[in-house]
Amino acid sequence: MDRDRLALALMATFLEELEGHVAALNRDLLALEKAPTPARTGELMTSLLRTVHSVKGASRAVSVSLIETACHWLEEVLLAVQREGNTRPDLMELCFSTADALDDAGRRLAQKQDLLGSPLESLLPRLAEAAHAPESRPAHAEPPPLPRPPVQAPAPQPPSPPPVEAPAPGAEGLPVRVSAQKLDALLARSGELRVAGLRMEGRVEALEAVREELHQLRLGLRGADELAARRLELRLAQLGRTLAADQRTLLQTTGGLDDEVRRARTLPFAEACAGMERNVRDLARAADKQVRLEVHGGALELDRSLLQGLREPLMHLVRNAVAHGMEAPEARREAGKPEEGRVTLTARLRGGRVEVVVEDDGRGLDLGAIRTRARERGLPVLEDAGDARLIFLSGLSTAASVTSVSGRGVGLDVVRSQVEALRGSVDVSFQPGQGTRFVLDVPLTLSTLRVLLVTAGGQSFAVAGESVARLLRLEPADVRVVEGRQMWAAPEALVPLAPLTTVLGLPAGSPRPRPGAMVLASGEVRAVLVVDEVVAEQEVLIRGLGPRIRRARHVSGMAVLPDGRMAPLLNAHSLVRAAEGRTSPVGLFPTPIEKKARKRVLLADDSMTTRTLERSILEAAGYDVLACVDGQEAWERLQAEGADALVSDVEMPRMDGFSLTEAVRGSPRFGRLPVVLVTARARPEDKARGLQVGASAYLVKSAFDQTHLLETLRQLL
Repeated sequence: MDRDRLALALMATFLEELEGHVAALNRDLLALEKAPTPARTGELMTSLLRTVHSVKGASRAVSVSLIETACHWLEEVLLAVQREGNTRPDLMELCFSTADALDDAGRRLAQKQDLLGSPLESLLPRLAEAAHAPESRPAHAEPPPLPRPPVQAPAPQPPSPPPVEAPAPGAEGLPVRVSAQKLDALLARSGELRVAGLRMEGRVEALEAVREELHQLRLGLRGADELAARRLELRLAQLGRTLAADQRTLLQTTGGLDDEVRRARTLPFAEACAGMERNVRDLARAADKQVRLEVHGGALELDRSLLQGLREPLMHLVRNAVAHGMEAPEARREAGKPEEGRVTLTARLRGGRVEVVVEDDGRGLDLGAIRTRARERGLPVLEDAGDARLIFLSGLSTAASVTSVSGRGVGLDVVRSQVEALRGSVDVSFQPGQGTRFVLDVPLTLSTLRVLLVTAGGQSFAVAGESVARLLRLEPADVRVVEGRQMWAAPEALVPLAPLTTVLGLPAGSPRPRPGAMVLASGEVRAVLVVDEVVAEQEVLIRGLGPRIRRARHVSGMAVLPDGRMAPLLNAHSLVRAAEGRTSPVGLFPTPIEKKARKRVLLADDSMTTRTLERSILEAAGYDVLACVDGQEAWERLQAEGADALVSDVEMPRMDGFSLTEAVRGSPRFGRLPVVLVTARARPEDKARGLQVGASAYLVKSAFDQTHLLETLRQLL
């Protein structure tokens, strides 16, 4: 490696270490201010001196003399604090200012800027003066020499590289620095491998279809042609089994690789909160308030990209809590509260989601002022608790004046936009005089997602599965028109309803007798979006829109489907907001026609998602569907209500699909009932058992195609 490249590598390492050292300085200085015992004070002083000494030595190695000189005088100031045995406020403020100046110097060096005229240079006289003060050193000590005027060093001359030593025994467990970009690239490749594995599944199914066609062709052949066809069929069957085994191995391997890469990318939640305690301290002091920040769930490991996306929204909310929510000590004392307010950051897992709560014990929201400002801007006011969400609108602020932290009405709008960019949602609640609570709900991972694929206006779209509360088949009796807007009459309330084509600005298709719809949830708010068709539920790889597309309305990314196609990933929270007021009272249903007799299908599956999807497919095809959660319920309802066909899963509690089929075949009343088993069991012995117990058809979920199911039922009925 030449000297210039080595110098750049050393500087990059120094800047990375400097960032960690500045965070350690802030952490230990904050703890020193609140140190309860002399022993704890001694521990913190030892840690601070060690950190400053490390920065001084590292800056000398890269020839940044300004930082080296500043750290020398900061050491003297800290030694003065240690000798006096108490934390003088003026010296503590000087230490905090030096930590900020070191952070600024690191950013300037990273951008290859000059340090002359920087805040760190302007702090040197104050540091030297504090170190020279008589009370800062023992009576017998000679006054230290005045610092030399800082001179910006020439380009750093790297030292000779140390000799490379053989790793010591057990060195395999030592940490290794890997850049975030390399981990991101590795995760992207891992995701592409998973997509390739899923694509292989389709190839296995295609090969099986070719073998089946060859089998049908062989039945019509005789003699040598039949023998040749049979040999070819056997070879295809063997190739299919080998390919299926390879596909399973690939999926297992890529799944393990994906998990390991994700684990390598995780950081504790406390990383997203780094610097916030210092921010709260400075804001509170500037406003003559007393505020304490508490972090719960700091050890929870989360994806690095997620933490980066959460950091700015959390900072906005914490600053808002101090600036808007927290009262002055006198007001808190009059209200019967402790003079010191509390802001709490809490992170916890909720299934496949992460819930982050920012809560304070301040005055709460001024709902009257929020409504007044909203009316001034011509915004709709509901006169209920939902008006608190108006604070997320751009330009709306209740602050009496504009300051560096409030009054412009952009903070909470930015919070909402950034959380939604993470495919999340944010909600707010409060109690007057008791405090305010913000709840951020975001996915656990940003790279892969389980989505529902739908079509609208002839195009395919993906919607995050966790945002879909339920799927519907709409009847005219389910829809109400209220003040010109269509609403779905849910059992508990009226829910806004709109065609997805209308919300996205696409040409509408022809009305359908019982259009499909999905109920989307954004926090406590819901909306119904009408779609042309619900295609499938799949796990897909997520790709960003790229730097050229800053913001696409209602779209948060692109979903890479297993067959390689791309589908826009819709932002459910944006769709829910847009659904209000975007409906048309006509054209959703076609002109009524005379009803025909409908066949009744009994459906048994213990998976709610699969059951809902299959029910949607069957009802769209004109069947009446009785849905059951397991085989026992299906058997009881069959005897009580009857059916024209049975579609059942195999693996279910209480009574599985095989036992249910045996019971049906043993019944004098239903012995000839068509039974279709739809299951994930693809082994030949499972298929053989299904047909042995009397199933009319055996469909494998991995090769599931709704047209195949419907055609099978049509033939059986």
